[in-house]
Amino acid sequence: MCGIFAYKGKARKLFPQFLCDGLLKLEYRGYDSSGIAFVSNQKIHIYKEIGEVKNLQKLVFKNDLSSKVGIGHTRWATHGRVTKKNAHPHLDCNKDIAVVHNGIIENFEIIKKDLIKKGHKLISQTDTEVIPHLIEEENKKNKNFTESAFKTFQKIQGLNAFVAINSKDEIVAFKNGSPLVAGILKEGYLITSDIPTISEYTDRLILIKDNEGIVIKDNNIFKIKDGKIKKAKVSNIKIQKETSDKGKFKHFLIKEIYEEPDVIKRIAQNSTEEITEASDLIKKAVGTYFSACGTASHAGIAATYLFSKIAKKHVNFSVSSEFEYFQHFLIPQSLLIAASQSGETIDTLEAIKAAKKHKSKILALVNVPGSSIERISDFSIHLNAGPEKSVLSTKSYIAKLSIFLLLAYKVADKYKVGQKLLLETSNKIRFFYKKEYIQKIKLLAKKLKNQKHIYVIGRGLNYATALEAALKLKESSYIHAEGFAGGELKHGVIALVEEKTPCIAIVANDDSKNAILSNTQELKARGAYIIGISPINEKVFDYWLKVPDLKEASVIANIIPIQFLAYYLTLEKGLNPDKPRNLAKSVTVK
Repeated sequence: MCGIFAYKGKARKLFPQFLCDGLLKLEYRGYDSSGIAFVSNQKIHIYKEIGEVKNLQKLVFKNDLSSKVGIGHTRWATHGRVTKKNAHPHLDCNKDIAVVHNGIIENFEIIKKDLIKKGHKLISQTDTEVIPHLIEEENKKNKNFTESAFKTFQKIQGLNAFVAINSKDEIVAFKNGSPLVAGILKEGYLITSDIPTISEYTDRLILIKDNEGIVIKDNNIFKIKDGKIKKAKVSNIKIQKETSDKGKFKHFLIKEIYEEPDVIKRIAQNSTEEITEASDLIKKAVGTYFSACGTASHAGIAATYLFSKIAKKHVNFSVSSEFEYFQHFLIPQSLLIAASQSGETIDTLEAIKAAKKHKSKILALVNVPGSSIERISDFSIHLNAGPEKSVLSTKSYIAKLSIFLLLAYKVADKYKVGQKLLLETSNKIRFFYKKEYIQKIKLLAKKLKNQKHIYVIGRGLNYATALEAALKLKESSYIHAEGFAGGELKHGVIALVEEKTPCIAIVANDDSKNAILSNTQELKARGAYIIGISPINEKVFDYWLKVPDLKEASVIANIIPIQFLAYYLTLEKGLNPDKPRNLAKSVTVK
């Protein structure tokens, strides 16, 4: 959450536009407001605007100032409402220091009160504003900008990352928990909160660990640890760049849905070595646990069914934000499998840290090489889904399901069966992308656009699909949607169903089929409008979206029509499918 973009190097012309271009690549991390600060003629120039980065671009469009150093920020609000005053960057009293920040300063009220007593004037409602004032206060003692920033970093509590500049062209950055990475260019250095973004400029990166910082001076970059400056280690990390723009598509969301058949095929053909090593870890473990957040958590729930059905193996699951309350049964022989598209999800990082306290092994599923979760794990599997820019997770969900399915088959010593099933899935789902099928989904979107409630039911493997379907619908279209296990209807949920209430029934051709159709009949008897997602057009359906019969891989195929529906429903309502309100792609605050 929140995107940081900073530069220090040779002077660049049209510097405000350069910073804005960087922020556009980070905008999916937050788009409540944005701002930039840069140094020109030994003065800090600052521009802020509410809303998307394009609003800031319009503000600075004709500004042709050049600069050697600057910072930018796109905000997802935590402390303080969405206003220009609360937008980053924030300044000290003398307007000599500017700061951008990601995270939450847990002790900011105490710090703010102390600063006000000392005569500082803070004008925003944010926690961030205490940082430049703390640096200013420290500068009174030693006049060393880097040392003052380090002492400030030591005083703030919580999971944070910040970058600070001053009017003397100095720049320094620190992190704890929140992501931050630096990159080496021919003409200088970049600092951002996102590895995929920086990889569009360079593959030569400086990975910053927790409680470390960096300083750029004398045209060199150095690490700061425990207040000591040392040479920074360079890592070469390459990320697929060919899929990082919209191409012919209007939005990232629809582009990423269209990439899913190829993602499945790529995993089936290229994951053998990683899957083999990971399955060995699972076989040796005394207790295997899955943990993830949001969409990734639904993949984790599906994995428990896949391992039960295919590998005849019991695994446990907990959402990451609750995992620490289950950590007491962990032992050194335990295995935690943590899944995260960004590799920076803070709750998942906290779950991993809880497991590491017990010396348990960590297996990570991540989409970003070099991410924080990968670095603190014992072993990792790359999703290889390519950059996912839309806030709504789609192809990375499909990738996680595909890997979990392969893992289950490998643990059962039937890897080639799983591989063949994934290749079959990649081929058979391609009819979803034909014009006739899309037109049917568009028609359904028109029917549903004015609805206030949608309910989704599934059983077995597709209980997870029901949960994920509801999440996709509500986070994109803002229609209240809920997913349930079909058998739970009569335990209270059915009280919500009224005449013409749209209800989606996910019906796979497996051992749950008769039960879920019976549940669907119960909804129909109460007047519900039944939308069936199934290989067969059952009599109980009022509207049918056909899906292929893919056995255990039905959990992969059956979510894709809902992803399409979420997209077109969002368009019908005149909303931006890539930027849903109040959400951000990478959740880096607790």
